[in-house]
Amino acid sequence: MDAAMQIAIPVAGIVAAAAVAFYAVSFAELREKSLRELDESEESAGGFESSLSSRKRRARRKADKPDEL
Repeated sequence: MDAAMQIAIPVAGIVAAAAVAFYAVSFAELREKSLRELDESEESAGGFESSLSSRKRRARRKADKPDEL
């Protein structure tokens, strides 16, 4: 039994290290893929436009407002 334990413990450690490495690489690839898809979707949608859209809304409201002179 002692010889079997001397072999089983290192083998279990190697298997555990391989599983951790596999999951780490898999999650890194998934994150990279999702970030790439996010970048592509932003490029096709025209990008980020927060202040410009609020300026457009303000200009529209000002133009629609009746002149009070």
